[in-house]
Amino acid sequence: MEQYKNYRRHEASSYLKQKWGIDRKPSTLAKLAVQGGGPRFVKAGRFPLYPENELDMWARRMISPLYTSTSSLIEEASHD
Repeated sequence: MEQYKNYRRHEASSYLKQKWGIDRKPSTLAKLAVQGGGPRFVKAGRFPLYPENELDMWARRMISPLYTSTSSLIEEASHD
């Protein structure tokens, strides 16, 4: 079984910003933990811990594919 580093919420926020450029404040991660839509986490007592691999998977889902121009964004939206 692979071991991944676990991050407390403020550390997870910093990790997402530094590695992925995704700016989510700890309070936003807390809100997402209640409402859903955020990275998966485990609990250690009352503290949420975010495994690094879960942060990476969530970040990959948040980031769009590469585009060559903004017009391709408009074309894609018109096909939906």
